[in-house]
Amino acid sequence: MSGPAQDVLIENVFVAPVAGPEIESGYIRIAGDRIVALGAGPAPDVPGAVRIDGEGCLATPGLVNTHHHLYQWASQGLAQDATLFEWLVALYDVWAAMDAEVVKGAATAGLGWLALSGCTTSSDHHYIFPKGRGDLFAAGIEAAREVGVRFHPARGSMDRGRSHGGLPPDAVVEELDDILAATEEAVDAYHDPSFSSMSRVVVAPCSPFSASAELMTESAALARAKGVRLHTHIAETLDEDEHCVAQFGLRPVDYMEKLGWLGPDVWFAHAVHLSDSDIGKLAASGTGTAHCPSSNGRLGAGIARVSEMLRQGANVGLGVDGSASSELTPLAGEMRQTLLFQRARYGPGALTARQALELATLGGARNLGRENELGSLEPGKLADIALWRVGGPFASAIADPVCALVFGPPPPLARVLVGGRSVVEDGELKTVSHDAAGRAGAEAARRLARLAREKGFTAPKEVGQG
Repeated sequence: MSGPAQDVLIENVFVAPVAGPEIESGYIRIAGDRIVALGAGPAPDVPGAVRIDGEGCLATPGLVNTHHHLYQWASQGLAQDATLFEWLVALYDVWAAMDAEVVKGAATAGLGWLALSGCTTSSDHHYIFPKGRGDLFAAGIEAAREVGVRFHPARGSMDRGRSHGGLPPDAVVEELDDILAATEEAVDAYHDPSFSSMSRVVVAPCSPFSASAELMTESAALARAKGVRLHTHIAETLDEDEHCVAQFGLRPVDYMEKLGWLGPDVWFAHAVHLSDSDIGKLAASGTGTAHCPSSNGRLGAGIARVSEMLRQGANVGLGVDGSASSELTPLAGEMRQTLLFQRARYGPGALTARQALELATLGGARNLGRENELGSLEPGKLADIALWRVGGPFASAIADPVCALVFGPPPPLARVLVGGRSVVEDGELKTVSHDAAGRAGAEAARRLARLAREKGFTAPKEVGQG
């Protein structure tokens, strides 16, 4: 995206603000990168404004993806029948061969795919940094800049290899001092705390089975000294639960509490296997979670207790997780998966369409600490907006446009705006070449396969299918 955002009027549109009453036929007025007004009826006359006819469309806040591993776009479709731990063991050595070029191509494809599913803000948890392979962290940031979405790159880390009781091979972990130095450098170089920020860095040791207690506590201290947020995986599988009890004498949430990892500046990925006490601790401390239903289903991890978390006041956002455990998953589709999984477990009253939409928007913004900027359509907030075509010859049979968005497959997108600028128009990327983004991801997969073979690792195409 280039040049200043123009004033924009979206008119004749059904508006689902998330944080306010819905407007059956109304307008949204954008000035610069902010929403300045919305209301019912005809749009006001604003000389020089770009007018977008929203007839047959639903306007929602742009979706917010709160957990991803973009590099995994280059290793999709592998270990198809494995548990999480089996899947990780199969792929760690392959990922160790990646370089910055692989990450750039994978991130371009992954972020382009997210934008095409209505996503305007995405996190990315990158935790493998092989030596001498270029600046992998910067590669993801550059891809986000080109695609034009807001980006919350999480500088991940692992220092607990197999020789110290962890799951990953020693070859893919880093030394504690190197991790802390590189993380601080990433924050200093790329974190922008401003209201309209396109890049905010997160401190994110990978998981209890790959990060030492010292790494977890030192990372928390660094993040809080720098004023940035904390993120990690937690309670994804029963294997992890058993590992934590065996290694630390505590279940995952209790272990995180001991390490100072509960608080309103923290959100956890997955949080599938929680007790009633765990949920209470998350709610009381303001700790958020990123629910990734397709990945949890793909790996057989289980169904998170999202409905119960919401009832107790815990914040929940959505994530697609890495593409290698959630192949080609659109963020919009995770609203439907969440609704169906919760109803399958708890009954038809477990989650509504509008609650699912809130998880994908305002819930995600809260996880990222940006609920005052993103996640709902309100004057003063950033103009990150998705326009869904829900009035076509088939979808128009559903009178409720929010139901059409959440209950069915994702509708076509008329527009995706980030700060008032078009990233997607009529289902096509406008910031980068649509086809080039896809080709970049395919080339990243081919390159990773070649690099893995050259290093003597199992190439992605050779990883067992189950």
